[in-house]
Amino acid sequence: MSNSGSLKSTIAVSLTNYLDAGAIVAGASGLTLWQNYLGLTEVHLGWLNFISANCLGAAIGAIIGGFLADKYGRKFIFTYNLLVYMTGVLLIMFSMNFPMLLAGFLVTGISVGVGVPASWTYISESSEVNNRGRNICISQMSWGFGPMCILLFGMLFAPGGYLFGWVESVAHLFGGADMSQEAVNAFSSRIVFFTLFVVAFIAWNLQRQLQESAEFTKSEGKKAGLTDNIKVLFSNKIAVRTVIFLATIYLTWNLVASVMGFFQPHIYETAGGVTNEQANWMNCIQWFIIVAVTFVVSKLIDKTSHKAIYTFGLLVAIAAWLVIVTVGVNGMVGLWLFAILWGVQGGSSPQIFYALWGSELFPAKFRAGAQGLMFFIVRGLSAVWGLIFTIIYGENGEGFTIAAFCMIALLTISLIVGFLGVPNTRGRALDDITKERYGDNY
Repeated sequence: MSNSGSLKSTIAVSLTNYLDAGAIVAGASGLTLWQNYLGLTEVHLGWLNFISANCLGAAIGAIIGGFLADKYGRKFIFTYNLLVYMTGVLLIMFSMNFPMLLAGFLVTGISVGVGVPASWTYISESSEVNNRGRNICISQMSWGFGPMCILLFGMLFAPGGYLFGWVESVAHLFGGADMSQEAVNAFSSRIVFFTLFVVAFIAWNLQRQLQESAEFTKSEGKKAGLTDNIKVLFSNKIAVRTVIFLATIYLTWNLVASVMGFFQPHIYETAGGVTNEQANWMNCIQWFIIVAVTFVVSKLIDKTSHKAIYTFGLLVAIAAWLVIVTVGVNGMVGLWLFAILWGVQGGSSPQIFYALWGSELFPAKFRAGAQGLMFFIVRGLSAVWGLIFTIIYGENGEGFTIAAFCMIALLTISLIVGFLGVPNTRGRALDDITKERYGDNY
């Protein structure tokens, strides 16, 4: 595939990352509105996070989608998966009670999980040797654009936002003049999810036109059944060690990042004492920083030491949480320092290297399945950690310092394990890497 061809397919597939992160932030930004409209408790909100695209829903989808992509092809996932995503979003948009909202979060989350292993695998397999890292970074930029755009939409449409008058008009048009104010307010979240529906529809039309990955087509002659591939993945010592390595560096970082993705505005408001609007603006600016830094990394990653970039990102991440336990977040200086540093680390985070190495270090026959398994482990444990974090954090942020030390410990593990285990894959063909690690039978 030509350089321009791989870039075009990368952009089409990267919209999956926009929809992944966008679904998480859309859910988070509208939590309070749905809570007031449906009379939800904190337990209800915890369950919404637990089964959403942020955690369990994506975990379930990933292990299904990874093995389906290895069995039926990457194009199979692109042809059907976003139809499931759009169904989930429609359920949320038309929710009239908690079970319907919960079902929408779950279906959307499952679809996100199904799409992620196939998309990262396809991007790597469709890239040239000298731009595989760049293309993965482009997919990560899409992961940053999602929250940035959704937060902007949320602020524009939310009560008090510049476009809330228009939201009220649309709400009364569909719900009648006697709608409660809580129902009108929740309509702004419905509209935010509608923007995800539109992007998903565009992405589905682009992705279903893509050609099947040449790597997948080439490996079909070596394919065993789905059960056999799962057995090989769990019995091959090199594959098992690789799963442990990648799951460790991604899990320890993601336990921190998943909490920030869902609870960050809430943390800024309770621990930092800022308004909801200020919290959303800070979060939005932080995502802009993530996108900008990822763009810089995309220019360097295929030419520069992976170990250097990886180490830099984790050191900045640890520095961000050290701000919490030294400067504190009760003032704007501490809050902004934290927001900027966390934004910089997001642009060079372990997620970039997990996506890159996860698609480089496994043979094509179970490449997506291995990524799906790891994603299942990471998002599943992140779901449990999200519940534990709320207990440590407390109702009003009284446990935030203890939580910060937990975050520093997790990030330090990711730093050490990643630093010691950085693989030698930069500038090498996938076939070459596979033969070196697994021999000629894969």
